[in-house]
Amino acid sequence: MQSPFYFIAKPINGKRYDNTRDIGGIELIVSTSEEDHKFSNRYAEVVEVPIGYTGPIEKGNTLLVHHNVFKFYNDMKGRQKSGKSFFTDDLFFIDDEQFFLFKKDGEWNTHSKYCFVKPIPMKDSFIDKSVKEEPLMGTMRYINENLINLGVKLGDEVCFTPESEYEFTVEGEKLYRVFDHQITIVL
Repeated sequence: MQSPFYFIAKPINGKRYDNTRDIGGIELIVSTSEEDHKFSNRYAEVVEVPIGYTGPIEKGNTLLVHHNVFKFYNDMKGRQKSGKSFFTDDLFFIDDEQFFLFKKDGEWNTHSKYCFVKPIPMKDSFIDKSVKEEPLMGTMRYINENLINLGVKLGDEVCFTPESEYEFTVEGEKLYRVFDHQITIVL
């Protein structure tokens, strides 16, 4: 079974939420909220690619998806419902705008217009800053072809526009997903 336009995927580990942590051999629930986007499962395994798809993504690859893909919602009467991506059983339709990275052969690769920037610690300054990370700055962690063609390299220190960063944790590393056109300066 294939979709004409969508990837068909299932949540990694069969869980819609990533709300448990193993502490001392005991699995603890750290959030019971269905609304808290920080505990939505962000990883999906590709079951089928769209009909006629010729890109690099294959069955079995992992996608880093938007937090709403697997979430439950409550309708006007308080009944639990699945979101618009739900297909059947444990399968979901994922369109081109709902995932940002894909993992193939053990390596994460950017998708479309997205790139990922690793925040950098606060730099020494005469101005007292009450934050732990430099605002609107980071190092390029996952880069797309558009930025490579402009001369941006992996590891480059960059700046990005305000309110453009969208926080992810990818394999334990805090990263910001940023659209490539919102990278403003290579330092």
